[in-house]
Amino acid sequence: MVKSVHTNQAPAAIGPYSQGIIVNNLFYSSGQIPLTAEGVMVDGDVKEQTHQVFKNLIAVLEEAGSSLESVVKATVFIKSMDEFALINEVYGEYFHTHKPARSCVEVARLPKDALVEIEVVALVK
Repeated sequence: MVKSVHTNQAPAAIGPYSQGIIVNNLFYSSGQIPLTAEGVMVDGDVKEQTHQVFKNLIAVLEEAGSSLESVVKATVFIKSMDEFALINEVYGEYFHTHKPARSCVEVARLPKDALVEIEVVALVK
């Protein structure tokens, strides 16, 4: 069974996709960029943008019946590997005891010229 996830606590999808999908007991999030729930881009530096991405992830995970503690895999897309340490610092605030598997890649460009985008796979309670 496949179930779409939607919450008003995170930005609406900006294309033909959902905020996330639940299949059996796994939640697959769409990539979250630093948009507020109202769809406004966070203008701040990469650390501020990463905090907003985590707010969005927490909201969609909660709607899916999951949490950061249930994340098994995270994929981080960043505009510049030069900012890896700053992003990692914020990432570590959210995953300080529970450390899911992770990939991190530098990309040429992200939607709305974001500096960071993160997607996760998590267990659903």
